[in-house]
Amino acid sequence: MDAWNYFNYFTEIEEYFWKKRGSHLLVSPLDWAIMETWQKAGVPLEAVLKGIDRSFESYARSRRGAGRPLKSLAYCSDAVLEAAEDANEAAAGKSPAAKRGSEPFARDDVRSYFARNAQMLRAAAGKLSNPAFVPLLEEAVRGLESCAILLESPGTLDVEDLERRLTLLDERIHAALLLHASPELLLRLRREMDSSLSAYRRKMKAEQLDLVERQYLRKRLLEEFGIPRLSLFYFS
Repeated sequence: MDAWNYFNYFTEIEEYFWKKRGSHLLVSPLDWAIMETWQKAGVPLEAVLKGIDRSFESYARSRRGAGRPLKSLAYCSDAVLEAAEDANEAAAGKSPAAKRGSEPFARDDVRSYFARNAQMLRAAAGKLSNPAFVPLLEEAVRGLESCAILLESPGTLDVEDLERRLTLLDERIHAALLLHASPELLLRLRREMDSSLSAYRRKMKAEQLDLVERQYLRKRLLEEFGIPRLSLFYFS
């Protein structure tokens, strides 16, 4: 995935799906979870868009497609994975593309992104009823401040290292959420997740379904506590 696509992955998929539907629709937590599984699996943006095209073509030919718009990216799961496999086969034996020398973003914009996320983390810490979780959010704020210092370094920024640092912060926050969230909240979110996935379970492979469930739960927990994702994948 080239640098531009790397930082616009989710936005591009959202907009393309809206255009194919012919109407603007808020992307559901389920759709975000599915996009995150594609991103984490390294599915190229081009393969995702091609899979969406194939899905809409198939849906239009089916009985369900008669006058009813395709509602969720879940319907596209198999076609996207098939397109990704096709892309891998086509790329076999080819030399890797050269990396871009320029940075794919303005550092001032990333500073603002870090500052906004730090502010949201502080606000979330102030609302938490469980004090055991507060120190980790404060640590995440300090981690963002350290990442902001890296933006001051001369020369080309090591984006991969910066992303590793942010991903580690994301993972620590998620682990703490699972540990400290009340059983009642987790039960409610799992019921919500099961309801959202019920129409698509048969269409997904077990491994893919497991990933989608985990990403769905992660997203909903973050929403419940007002905590942002810190990875640069969510910066645009």
